[in-house]
Amino acid sequence: MKLSIIAPVFNEEGSLRELHQSIVSVCETSAYSFEVIFVNDGSKDGSLEIMKQLSPLKIINLRRNFGQTAAMDAGVREAKGDIIITMDSDLQNDPMDIPLLLNELDKGYDVVSGWRKKRQDSSSKKMISRGANFLRKILIDDGIHDSGCTLKAYRRECFENLDLFGEMHRFIPALMKIRGFKIGEVEVNHHPRTSGKTKYGFKRTVKGFLDLLSVWFWKKYSSRPLHLFGGVGFCIIIISFLAIIVAFCQKLFYQEDLSGNALTIISFFGLMVGIQFFIFGLLMDIAVKTYYRTGREKYYEMKEIIER
Repeated sequence: MKLSIIAPVFNEEGSLRELHQSIVSVCETSAYSFEVIFVNDGSKDGSLEIMKQLSPLKIINLRRNFGQTAAMDAGVREAKGDIIITMDSDLQNDPMDIPLLLNELDKGYDVVSGWRKKRQDSSSKKMISRGANFLRKILIDDGIHDSGCTLKAYRRECFENLDLFGEMHRFIPALMKIRGFKIGEVEVNHHPRTSGKTKYGFKRTVKGFLDLLSVWFWKKYSSRPLHLFGGVGFCIIIISFLAIIVAFCQKLFYQEDLSGNALTIISFFGLMVGIQFFIFGLLMDIAVKTYYRTGREKYYEMKEIIER
C-alpha cells in the first residue's frame, strides 16, 4: 500500500463526510493505493456514528480524549502504507495538497511539512504562533516555517523507534531532523474553519512551550545530560568556593564575624546546590541509558479498530 492518510478526530461531526469524500476523490483520481484512518479521540458528539457510515475507512476508537499527539501516534502504529500523510479533520487542511506533498517527497526528502503561508485563523492565534515559531527557531531550528501545520508527509521509516507524547506532534520535524532525516517544506492551502470549535487555548499553548523545552533538551543533551546538569553544578561549586575564600579573607584581614555573614551562608548553600546538580546529572545519565535500552509503555489505550 502506498499511502496511509491519518486524521485525528475530536468533535468534528460537521466536517467528516466532506473530508472523507475529498480524500478518497483525490486518491482515486491520482490512482494511489491508499487507506484512510480516522482516530476518534474521545469525541462526545456524533463523530463516531458518522465515521461508521463512511467507506473505505479504518476507525481507531480511543477510550477517551488523550489528545492529538496520542491520536496521531495510534494512527501511525496501525498504518500500513509506505508513506504516511497526517492532517487535521476540521477541513482547514486541504486534501487537494496531498499530491503536492508527494511530489516534494520524491525529490529525496524523508519528511515534507506543509506551510500555511496564507493562514486563515484569528489574529490572536497567528500572534501566538509567530511567538512560538520564534522560540522554536532559537531553541531547536528545525528549518521550516510552520511546524504547527498538521498536513505533512512522512516516509514510514521516520516513525520507527519514535515516541510521541504531550504536544509533540507539532515538533515531529525537529525530532526527525535530530535523528538525521531530511526535512522539506511546501506551501499548502489553509481554509477558514466552517464547523466545530477550535481545540487550541492557553492551556495547550503552555503545554506546547514545555514540550519545546523538552525537544531542546533532547536535541542538545539526550545522550549526555551530565554535561548540562553536571556543568551547571560544577560552575556553582567553583563560584561557591571563591565566595568562601572571600569570606575567609574578610575574617582574616578585617576580623568580620562569619557566623552571621550573608556571604558565608550563600556560599555553603551554593556548594550544596552545586553538589546536588552534579548528582542529579549522574542520575539523569543513568536514566537516559536505561531509556535507550528499554521500550516505553504506551500512555493511551485503544478500545477497538473498525474496518469498513
